Amino acid sequence: MSSTIATGAETGRVPAHSDMRVPIPLTVAAFTANFDRFAVGPILVTIAAAMHTPLSSTVALASGYALAYGLSQPLWGILSDRIGRLAVVRIALSIAALAGLASAVVPGMTLLAVCRCVAGFAFGAAVPSSLSFVGDAVAPERRQNALADLMAALGLGSGLAALFAGVVAHWLSWRLVFAVPSLVAITAVVLLRGVGEPERATVGGLGEQIGAVLRAPFAYVVTALGIVEGAVLLGGLTFVAPALQHRGLSSAAAGALTALYGAATLAFTRVVKALTRRMPPHNLAAIGGAVVAVGYGCAAVAPGVATYALVATLLGAGWAFLHSTLQTWATSVVPQARGTAVSFYVAALFVGSALGAALGGGAAAHGQYGTVFGVCGLATVPLTAAVVVGRRRFVARG
Repeated sequence: MSSTIATGAETGRVPAHSDMRVPIPLTVAAFTANFDRFAVGPILVTIAAAMHTPLSSTVALASGYALAYGLSQPLWGILSDRIGRLAVVRIALSIAALAGLASAVVPGMTLLAVCRCVAGFAFGAAVPSSLSFVGDAVAPERRQNALADLMAALGLGSGLAALFAGVVAHWLSWRLVFAVPSLVAITAVVLLRGVGEPERATVGGLGEQIGAVLRAPFAYVVTALGIVEGAVLLGGLTFVAPALQHRGLSSAAAGALTALYGAATLAFTRVVKALTRRMPPHNLAAIGGAVVAVGYGCAAVAPGVATYALVATLLGAGWAFLHSTLQTWATSVVPQARGTAVSFYVAALFVGSALGAALGGGAAAHGQYGTVFGVCGLATVPLTAAVVVGRRRFVARG
């Protein structure tokens, strides 16, 4: 496969491996995708009451969205390697905006579930394409810092989503929760028209493109770890707001406390950014796994509002430390087919998220949140150990 990179003078593109920051319109796109994804958790109970369906049915809105989000990744990744990161984001956000507006008006759980799956499928392009953009445009030694900036925006999106969704569903209508990110997505599409594509390695045929990933041993490692990470971190997070509401809190109060996740992600990405200058990635992953395990352990041993709020906070911290290490690793395993490799990892992450939400739905329907969080805590330990060992071996291999 050719790995030739055209010069900026020849293409008018953003130079490869520069010191640039993530463009604001692309940050808005990633923020919106994260906002839409995290907004559903705090309103699952509200939708169940409005639709007269059991909670286990409305949990499918979250798990179906995550599954569609994950399964869309190979398509978006392959397309982004072939037609460009930003072109893919513009197409996908246009589809997502239509699906989101439809979600705000359709009657019945079945149609709503279909619309949410389409929205998840389309919004799935934004974050991995943003990660690939950073991988193309920023030098490896500065990449985790740039990704930390992007993660800060993602953390802000998830935190505001939880707060916004809870308040709007409690005081106005849960349907508005789906309409607002659609309008922001349309705005991002317009703003992205003025942003240049980064230079990227040229790709051969589709078989060569996928084959480059399939021939990379560490691509399998990162993908497998993504499945477990998604089930443990994102799957567990899905149940924080319902657990708080099970304790008698309103959707507004539950959303506000769940927003601690986003606030913690935003705060601790700053810490990670500072520590990358003096601490190897595997140590950052170890810290992240430890705080997640502590949070889940507290919620399992002493279920209550305080420990559920602690889980939300420590999941945000763990996401900043552990996930940033894994996603930076994912941008490096196959540089010549970066978009495809990143898409496989993100696909695994959200397939794992859907799996975690689906497996925990039955226990949550019976109010057994301590069990859900306890299992997540136990699974965090081998996940962290595997990330630490795998990342060290990847670096040692050079």
